Amino acid sequence: MSPRPRKASDAEVFAAAHRVMQQVGPAEVTLGRIAAEAGVTAGALVQRFGSRRGLMLALMAEFSTSAAAIFAEIRAAHPSALAALRAYAERHAQMAESPQTLAHHLSWLQIDLTDPDYHQHMRVHAADTRRELRALLADGLAAGELAADTDVDVLTRAVQAALNGSLFVWAMLREGTAADSVRADLDAVLAPYLPVGRERMSG
Repeated sequence: MSPRPRKASDAEVFAAAHRVMQQVGPAEVTLGRIAAEAGVTAGALVQRFGSRRGLMLALMAEFSTSAAAIFAEIRAAHPSALAALRAYAERHAQMAESPQTLAHHLSWLQIDLTDPDYHQHMRVHAADTRRELRALLADGLAAGELAADTDVDVLTRAVQAALNGSLFVWAMLREGTAADSVRADLDAVLAPYLPVGRERMSG
């Protein structure tokens, strides 16, 4: 009698899918690859998700609501708001562990931007991320880490743009590491809003 097929939780399947997405481009992300990575059969994934598209949209739906948990984890490890922001930036830079890894992310971004079903999930995540970034900066302002006249809404938009744009610039120039690029660009955006920075500007 053959052993019963192994069952995997949705979280395990999604983690396996994410690992495959980092290794190969969208066209090569198949149910077979994901199943092998998760240690289950492709048929089991079809039975659960219906199709590759069904699985990927379920993954995107799960990812779309993850921002709050990610920021809560970072906040727990970094009491300072700006320290937490910099830790988030370091985590964000992990999308570009290598030019190839970033290229895979950008290939999926093209799908996220052009497919309405994917885009609705990406939009939720981007909006939640902006809200979490704003909350961090507001806390930084309240704690005196930012100058008293800081416009938190303006700075939030600038920070979100810098974090995402930095990876594109690094991919083109490849000077140092992606983490170096993100760190430098974030510091450049924050500098005018720091109390010491304001003192320097007015001095």
